[in-house]
Amino acid sequence: MTLSRDRIYLGGAWTASSGSETIPVENPATEEILGHVPAGTAEDVDRAVAAARAAFPGWADTPMAERGAVLGKLHEALAARAGDIARTVGLELGTPLKVAKAVQAGLPLAVLRGYADLAVQPVPEETIGNSLIVHEPVGVVGAITPWNYPLHQVVAKVSAALAAGCTVVLKPSELTPLVAYLLIDAADEAGLPPGVLNLVPGTGPVVGAAIAGHPDVDMVSFTGSTATGRAITHAAADRIARVALELGGKSANVILDDADLTKAVKVGVGNAFLNSGQTCTAWTRMLVHRSHYDTAVELAAAAASAYTTGDPFDEGTRLGPLVSAAQRERVRGFIARAGARQVAGDAAVPDKGYFVAPTVFADVDPASELAQEEVFGPVLSIIPFDDDDHAVEIANNSKYGLAGGVWGSPDRALAVARRMRTGAVDVNGGSFNPVAPFGGYKQSGIGRELGAYGLSEFQQTKAIQR
Repeated sequence: MTLSRDRIYLGGAWTASSGSETIPVENPATEEILGHVPAGTAEDVDRAVAAARAAFPGWADTPMAERGAVLGKLHEALAARAGDIARTVGLELGTPLKVAKAVQAGLPLAVLRGYADLAVQPVPEETIGNSLIVHEPVGVVGAITPWNYPLHQVVAKVSAALAAGCTVVLKPSELTPLVAYLLIDAADEAGLPPGVLNLVPGTGPVVGAAIAGHPDVDMVSFTGSTATGRAITHAAADRIARVALELGGKSANVILDDADLTKAVKVGVGNAFLNSGQTCTAWTRMLVHRSHYDTAVELAAAAASAYTTGDPFDEGTRLGPLVSAAQRERVRGFIARAGARQVAGDAAVPDKGYFVAPTVFADVDPASELAQEEVFGPVLSIIPFDDDDHAVEIANNSKYGLAGGVWGSPDRALAVARRMRTGAVDVNGGSFNPVAPFGGYKQSGIGRELGAYGLSEFQQTKAIQR
């Protein structure tokens, strides 16, 4: 499998970047360079947007069912690359191979399949009085995606936009760009019309900024930090362009006094440490009723000690590296400043690579930096509460509102879930649904991804009076 790529993808063809610089892609487990990709330029973005604009009328006029059939072919071509996807993400991100197969490869395939099925069975047009209500594609979409789930976040945007009839200019993260090339290979094989999907790798300050501020980009869909999302919103606002933002999170996992404590803690630790904690929905705040608090702390510390760090391709590894040296130092800074009782985190980690030991803090102040800021590493905070009202108060004491969990008797847990100001809540370990709406409240974002709600983000609504 070739890792270095020396082209960008415009108008249905691989072509050279207008610039000569490249971006090295590093293996965070070994600190070795895997390969290089072009460092795209603003001129490359201009060419990509022009290709997408030229392709838009034909793709928008293609019946949705036909677009769905093309997505079905894309799914087949991408599924044939599932092994390469898992391996590539294991190399450029450090996700343990078992998780890479199930999540980094499996989830985007499920999302793509969902949009292919949704498109071939479009919702009938609605009539309100003498008005026919129709849904039309927004236009050219700029998709700017993150490094932590590098194919899933791409597919969540691209497949919805394509199903809606939009054309796309994609900028993957410069830290994990290689897996996006596998998607483009599959799109090329599936016969996606030229210009419908274009790829320009590069940095945020160059390619990302050029996309966000481009006058011919009708919508920007971004996943990443709240700070960058704010900058993208400002750039798009200058031309009144639509934005969809999936940003940070600081999710609470509420364990009520009638919960199955052992299961709730075990699953909660696993959720917090998934992908080495580099997950925007991670339940990084574990809220436990005071009557079970000490036991929960012991259980969490024991669960954390079972997470072996190491080579992502070793079957015994449960926790891979962080994505970069900078991310490792950022996480180490949070740990050093924690000001709470550390009950796990002294385990040995490999000398080579950007590893951080699975870390658990107890007696965390709900107003502290550790409880308020997104760490994006394998760090769990445990906080006691007195009753359901107190738990809800702590859970909602955040500028974020992306996800969360509640454990307890079904009716009581559901009542608490309803009161949490967050875009998604899992009750008693409810599984992730790839066709349900996904998105956040407050500074966690604007808009929704996945399923029919995700499709509507890329559509305009028109009323035709008759």
